[in-house]
Amino acid sequence: MSSEPARSLQQGAQPRVAARSLTHQLAAALTADIVEGRLPRGSRLPTEQELVLANGVSRTVVREAVAVLRADGLVVVRQGVGAFVAANVRRPFRIDIEGLQSLRQAIEVMELRTGIEVEAAGLAAERATAAQIRQMVHACEAIDIAIDRDETAIDEDFAFHVSIAEATGNPQFPRFLQYLGRAIIPRRTVHVSSPNMPNSRAYLKTFQREHRNILGAIRAGSPAQSRAAMRRHLLNSRKRYKKLAAEIGEQ
Repeated sequence: MSSEPARSLQQGAQPRVAARSLTHQLAAALTADIVEGRLPRGSRLPTEQELVLANGVSRTVVREAVAVLRADGLVVVRQGVGAFVAANVRRPFRIDIEGLQSLRQAIEVMELRTGIEVEAAGLAAERATAAQIRQMVHACEAIDIAIDRDETAIDEDFAFHVSIAEATGNPQFPRFLQYLGRAIIPRRTVHVSSPNMPNSRAYLKTFQREHRNILGAIRAGSPAQSRAAMRRHLLNSRKRYKKLAAEIGEQ
């Protein structure tokens, strides 16, 4: 073990992993230890038992956290020896989806989405096949059905955006949205006590009109109009959530 151990093993420290998302939090903590140099390149990670005791988690959580580090290229596992910090360490790109607990954080993700999804809409207008257009239409209709049932339409909303990404013909677009998952839908992620929280039927019908405008532009094969419609949709959503953030006093 390194002479400069991870904070997880500091004597007398309280377990820093809360009940929520233990694997995620332990992986994030170890990632910080690695990229900030507390666990130097080539050094051996604390043993499974040491991590269990230091963080108050199960062996399964530790193994899953190490698997995350391994997938990110931060550690290598030597059979029968243990896990070691990789020789070439770069901070992995990761958005803390499980940590999106505030409107401000949700708005940040929406800003990131805008650059990706505006271009996706334009490419979809250029490249979508007849089958992909049908899939977009089906996804849009599914939102209508969910709204009529007084449901949140979160899954249906996400599926509509993914269907546009798939129609780009570039697999990186849907991969990016799948990576973010349903957390791209703010009403799925953020829960605040406000009568103006954008989840009423009237609000859902408003954004559904925006969805139809996007779909119509893509079906018409107009990249410029498709990009403009998607931009309006995402900017309008950000404006609604920024107004709510101001209302509840969140900076």
